[in-house]
Amino acid sequence: MKLEQLSMFKAVAELGSLRQASELMHKTQPAISQGIRQLESILAVNLFNRSGYRLALTTEGKVLYQHALRVLDEANALREMARHIHSGNETSVTLATEASFDLKSIIPLLTKVQNQFPDTKIVLKQEHLTGAFEALMQQEATLCISPINDEFFQDSNVELHLLNSGRLVTVASPVMLARHPNLQFKAQLTNEYQIVLQDSGKGSSNKSWGIQQGQRCWYVSDFATKKMLIESGMGWGSMPYHQIQKSITNNELVVLNLADSESVMNFNYYIIKNKQQLLGPVAQSLWQHFKAYTAHPLS
Repeated sequence: MKLEQLSMFKAVAELGSLRQASELMHKTQPAISQGIRQLESILAVNLFNRSGYRLALTTEGKVLYQHALRVLDEANALREMARHIHSGNETSVTLATEASFDLKSIIPLLTKVQNQFPDTKIVLKQEHLTGAFEALMQQEATLCISPINDEFFQDSNVELHLLNSGRLVTVASPVMLARHPNLQFKAQLTNEYQIVLQDSGKGSSNKSWGIQQGQRCWYVSDFATKKMLIESGMGWGSMPYHQIQKSITNNELVVLNLADSESVMNFNYYIIKNKQQLLGPVAQSLWQHFKAYTAHPLS
């Protein structure tokens, strides 16, 4: 069975005429007729009813026509992918993002790149804390989006572009706060559980960011679990503001304004590339789109 025979089958099935099919495919009518006959012989099925003026699909032919369309579509996709790879374009690009980043802000940008390179798979690799930057530096990601500290600016191996500002807000539920009617200081919460997000990288090894001495902690691997536990009154902790804005409005979460600690931490997100990692055409286009992106302030 040849793809050309399936293409002939498709043309005749849709046009109902050997003459029109031959004109469409720039082949003689005998060649089209022979191709159909050979296909019928291979399949051991009559594809067309030839008793009428126009060729009409048999019952079996209608079923096989649908299968032929799928095979031809797959073959076309294979050819397109081969052309895509031959042109030097990557088959996939991985963008590692720190989990507190609001992806909604860059969806239009990702859409532009996907429309420009539809055969390249965009992989969004969500990491926590130092994990996104670590994935970039270990070449497990093509680009990354992450907050950074001052030492990143001194690293000659990376290039940065400001994308957005963000904030983490320390919150608890009314259920937990009911247990502390006179809450004023963070130290009063040592016997409550602080819900802490685990770092997916190794940058915080042997470090306890934002955890006070003697604090009870539960560790979780994602913000969804952290939010659920805090809303259930099982503890307190910091959450990305865009993920809890509705919960604060609905009084399901309350901002902890304590005298001995900051309730809000503001920071900037950057798109980062590793200068030692060469970018392909798709990744380079994505990077240029990010560089043209105008930073948005906190809302």
